[in-house]
Amino acid sequence: MDAYLLEFANMLLRWLHVIAAIAWIGESIYFVMLDNGLKTPKDEACRKKGVFGEMWAVHGGGFYHNQKYATSPEKLPDDLHWSFWKSYTTWLSGFALFALLYMANPSFYLVNPNSPWEWAANMTGWQANVMALVFLLGGWVVYNELCKRISPNMERDGVLSIAVAVMMVVVAYLSVHIFSGRAAFLLTGAVMATAMSANVFFWIIPGQRRMVKALKAGETPNPIDGKRGKQRSVHNTYFTLPVVLLMISNHYSFLYAHELAWVLMVLFIFAGALIRQFFVLMHSGQIKPAYPAAGVVLILISIWIGAPASSPAGEVVEGEGPAIEEVAAIINDRCVTCHSREPSHPSFAAAPAGVAYDSETSILNGAAQIRQVVASNYMPLGNMTQMTDEEREVIAAWRD
Repeated sequence: MDAYLLEFANMLLRWLHVIAAIAWIGESIYFVMLDNGLKTPKDEACRKKGVFGEMWAVHGGGFYHNQKYATSPEKLPDDLHWSFWKSYTTWLSGFALFALLYMANPSFYLVNPNSPWEWAANMTGWQANVMALVFLLGGWVVYNELCKRISPNMERDGVLSIAVAVMMVVVAYLSVHIFSGRAAFLLTGAVMATAMSANVFFWIIPGQRRMVKALKAGETPNPIDGKRGKQRSVHNTYFTLPVVLLMISNHYSFLYAHELAWVLMVLFIFAGALIRQFFVLMHSGQIKPAYPAAGVVLILISIWIGAPASSPAGEVVEGEGPAIEEVAAIINDRCVTCHSREPSHPSFAAAPAGVAYDSETSILNGAAQIRQVVASNYMPLGNMTQMTDEEREVIAAWRD
């Protein structure tokens, strides 16, 4: 019953997280599109009122006229639309989900017993939890300091972009070498998501509140608040596509179980940013196919790097190698504790990701994935069932 309630809470939290993320990212992408798609108003009266740009649009059977003011409008209404609760709800629900699934069982999900760094491989559960929190906080601190020191007046954003890109390479490398595969991808995405939400909480909304306060007091807002808010919003929009991929990566073991997982992660992060750049420019009337083309090239490179090694011709001869019965016996001893229609492990009410190996047929259907995750030492998680090296060799030599 406890495992069932845990799974149900997991589902509800995940649902909330996805709903909030869709609302936040959708609104963010819309305003980036709106900002880049503005055109100089043709009406002289609008220009005199301080309208910087406008957009006419049709949607849902109605017509819309959006205007952006370069200076303060003549009258500022009290019922301004603010965009922040979607951001906060996304981060809070995501962190709650991480705590429920990963931090509640850190030895199982966070610790990387195969880390080349002895101190990481030997972390206890509470140490792994502390390290995960330090990772999230440290990622935000480093990113924020880069923004403040490299481009404090938003005049060196190109250099800042390169610095943030280098930072993400370092984050990807460290995460894969410190934490287990799925947790590494998730935490790298969480570093970016934390920076996105923190940008809203610490910079964008406070700056907008100061601007509104100044306007209502009849004062001229500090232009740096508007510039900084725009800078951080632009960063957020480039983070969106990579973050979404990293958050769904736990379904794909060929990513997080690969020996060069951090390289695959970096390639997808850069590919997502390049593809997003195409749409950002497209909204301002610039069609630059080189950006999505470069993104696709990076994805193709990741496919090439991540492809499983082919067995040399003639290596496997019919009748040689372990029989399915021998492999099934190992899987029954080491894997079916969790991967069963009715798991005996107390943490699961159902087979993780719906993957069950209760029969030889199901084992044959999942042969490629079994070999991959066993060969990489990713499964069993934390080797909690004590699979031996000899058993791993049997599975590696088995051909379905």
